[in-house]
Formats: sequence, C-alpha cells, structure tokens
Amino acid sequence: MSRRRKGRDVNGILVIDKPMGVTSNGILQQVKRLFGAAKAGHTGALDPLATGVLPLCFGEATKFSQMMLDSDKAYIATAKLGVRTETGDSEGAVVEERPVPADLGAARLESVLDGFRGDIQQVPSMYSALKHKGRPLYEYAREGIEVERPARPVTIYELTLLEVREDELDIAVSCTKGTYIRSLVEDIGEALGCGAHVTALRRTMASGFTLAHAHPVEQLEAMRERGESLDGLLVAPDAALSMFPEQALSGQPLVSIINGQPVRISGQLEEGFVRLYGNERFVGLAEAFPEGEATKLVPRRLVKNG
Repeated sequence: MSRRRKGRDVNGILVIDKPMGVTSNGILQQVKRLFGAAKAGHTGALDPLATGVLPLCFGEATKFSQMMLDSDKAYIATAKLGVRTETGDSEGAVVEERPVPADLGAARLESVLDGFRGDIQQVPSMYSALKHKGRPLYEYAREGIEVERPARPVTIYELTLLEVREDELDIAVSCTKGTYIRSLVEDIGEALGCGAHVTALRRTMASGFTLAHAHPVEQLEAMRERGESLDGLLVAPDAALSMFPEQALSGQPLVSIINGQPVRISGQLEEGFVRLYGNERFVGLAEAFPEGEATKLVPRRLVKNG
C-alpha cells in the first residue's frame, strides 16, 4: 500500500530574500510549511551569514533545480582587511592579524582586483560543502583535518570596487557557478599582503532572478495571517530557463514528446537543451541533436500536464 504524500501539489518557483542568521534549508522548510506544499527544494545553499536571492522550487520546478544551481551568480561582499579567520568569514575564529597597507589607493586596488578578473583557478575553502569521500569538507575542518583540494577553474565576469574604508572594501562580483566568495576575498587579502575575511555577503542575482524578484519571509507570513493565498507569488518553472532556446511543437511530435518519446523535426537546431512548448504551455526540456537538415529532440525533463 503506497504511503499518501503529505501536503498539496504546488508547482513553480518562489524567490526569497534570505535573511541573515538562518540556513537555506531552514528557510526552505519554513516556506514549504507556509505553502502547505508536498515537494520543495532550493537551488544552492547560502551560508547563514549571507542574505539575498534564494530561489525555491516547488513540485514540477524541482526537476530543473540542478540547472538553476549551475547558473551564474552575483554578489556584493564586504571584506575586512588585516584579519584572517578559520572559515574565511566573521563566523570563524581569528587565526592571524596583519597591518593593513597604508597605500590602499585606487590604482593599487584596481591592479590587485584585475588579477582576479576573467578565468582564474580557485582552491575551495575547507569550510565548503564540497564532498571528499562522501563527507562535506566542513566536517573534516571541524575535526581539525586538512584535506588536499585541487584548484578549480571559475570565471569572474565582473569584479567592481564599490567603496573603500580604512580597513574594509565593498566589492561587487559576477561569476560562474562554484565560485567561493570567501576564497576570493581571502585571496584578494593575500594579494594585498594583509589577509582578509568576509563580514557581509548579499547575493544579488541567481538563475536570472534579482533582488527585485525576491520576497521577504515576513511578507509571506503576513499574507497567511490575512488569509491570502501565496500561490500568486509563484513564477512558472520555465522562468529560470531563459538561457535555453525555445521550440514550439504541435500534432504528433507534441504527443510523442509528452509520452517521453524522441521526435525528429525539420530544420536544424543547435546541439544542446531547448525549452519545449505545446499549445502555448511549457512542456519541459529536450536535448537537440542536429541530423542534416533536421533535428532529433530527446525529452529529458518533462512537466506534468504540459
């Protein structure tokens, strides 16, 4: 006998403005309860210290959460100069203090920052969630165990100096997935010769969503207290997939795709994922394979009732 799933079917994406001091999973569970949803997940955790854009996926949208996790991100970070901590942020114990250079002029700072723009190699923090032998690195770090971590390629699209104070820098960063802002700030601090750690971090963009799309949890709670439905705050699952081209289907190809069968259509599409639409409704994602003057579409992630 199958166990009945608790909660109702809720489908779509909700962008939360995550507050400081709570985990991403804690926010997910809180919002999931507010919606009474049966199925929900987030698209990449933010540290408790961090605030800002946190897209949550409900129901059918969870099928695309990995692709959202793989998307580019943007942040505003505050770097405290002259102090290194265990974790690379203000939640860790201080491990070293050094004097801040007196000549932190714009020319020197821009020269240092320029060394981190574009394609770089970055060594992940021991306090990251990357796994080694099935365990996240932060578990080893808490036990005092150092694990060798190979450098990984990331791309910093933009690195802008926003403000300079006596021993602090505010920077704006636009980057590829897998970029650790704590590690970036630590490396900038080393390049300046004084060390640094993150004291504030705000994610301003993820999966194409910005702070303009984000809702504070307090807004959701207030709506529930007034007896208002929260469903109107959701956006469709395909809202986060605009990086992929779209393809409309009709007739038998549409029926076949919905039934999970590959189809061949006329015209040559570029190889890669495409968004599929039928009868003006989002059907899901397929992978396109050019074949001469035609294209083979192989369904990969379909939505119910597409």
